[in-house]
Amino acid sequence: MLMKEEDKIRAGILFCPGDPELKAIKLRTHNLNVDYNCTHEDETEKRAAILSEIIGEFGEGGFIQGPIAFHYGKHTKIGKKFFGNFNLTIQDDAEVTIGDNCNFGPNVTIVTPIHPMLPDERREMLAPNGEKKRFCYAKPVHIGNDCWFGASVTVCPGVTIGDNCVIGAGSVVTRDIPPNSFAAGVPCRVIREITEADSMENKPEILADNKVIRE
Repeated sequence: MLMKEEDKIRAGILFCPGDPELKAIKLRTHNLNVDYNCTHEDETEKRAAILSEIIGEFGEGGFIQGPIAFHYGKHTKIGKKFFGNFNLTIQDDAEVTIGDNCNFGPNVTIVTPIHPMLPDERREMLAPNGEKKRFCYAKPVHIGNDCWFGASVTVCPGVTIGDNCVIGAGSVVTRDIPPNSFAAGVPCRVIREITEADSMENKPEILADNKVIRE
């Protein structure tokens, strides 16, 4: 039995993005993106209804500023209390998972597809039936709980980012980032571990008359 193109995506092998079934999924999602982007911020029920049609899973207490650009949408799972600022783009050919309590600054982009490096292979290759087609493949992206991404962070295919990470603005994340890390740069690299020394209690001039909650 021949594999469906969506099964090929999950298997991490070449698939044809122009397959009619895949194109139908993307067209539906792209149109729903437009619907969401035409709503007002206070149209909360309308927005929630549209997101429920786009995203595979979206946890309670989440908010996405918009505009948004999901590619498949159904391949994305987002945990509770997510905040996504302006211009969130998730090209979820492969699975994208985002944990609880994550906050993304403006213009965050997550991509999963990878195209052949050689131009002639990028243009077309031969399918098993001898038909010439354009192919690519994809690798999933996994983001842990309690992560903060600064503005214009790009996460590349196949990356896993651990819990409690802070990714600096403008970073391009090309490799895994371990938990409790502050990482930044192009390509993104771990700068240091995040510790209790980073508590706002140690910045009284900024904390002012506020208090840190200790459980």
